[in-house]
Amino acid sequence: MITGLAHVCLAAGNLDDTQRFYCEGLGFTKTFDFIRDGKVVGFYLKVSDRTYVEVFLQDNIRPDGACPIRHFCLEVQDIDAVANHLKANGYDITEKKLGADHSWQAWTTDPTGIRIEFHQYTDKSCQMTNQDCLLD
Repeated sequence: MITGLAHVCLAAGNLDDTQRFYCEGLGFTKTFDFIRDGKVVGFYLKVSDRTYVEVFLQDNIRPDGACPIRHFCLEVQDIDAVANHLKANGYDITEKKLGADHSWQAWTTDPTGIRIEFHQYTDKSCQMTNQDCLLD
């Protein structure tokens, strides 16, 4: 059912510093930006063939404090099958929707409150085209 970890989403107080650390420090490659009202509010970093780190700008980030991991995402081949499996086992999951990145997504929460996103890529997914993702 699960084919891999699609991405981990991080909050960042400074996008430039964060991009520099992950790209220059760790060797990741920036693949596209998230743009809202003409302003870059985040970006996607390629870790390996189909594994990414997603970063969004957020105020009040403290390196010694609150956890900046917002959620993690699992890539799936059939999002409907995953949803049906979770529901059959008594777990809640959102209805699937086509995200701004043109990937199918649905969400659940683990027992400790960690949000988990499921992604089913399409041919138009920003992750596949490397095109910027325009947010509403």
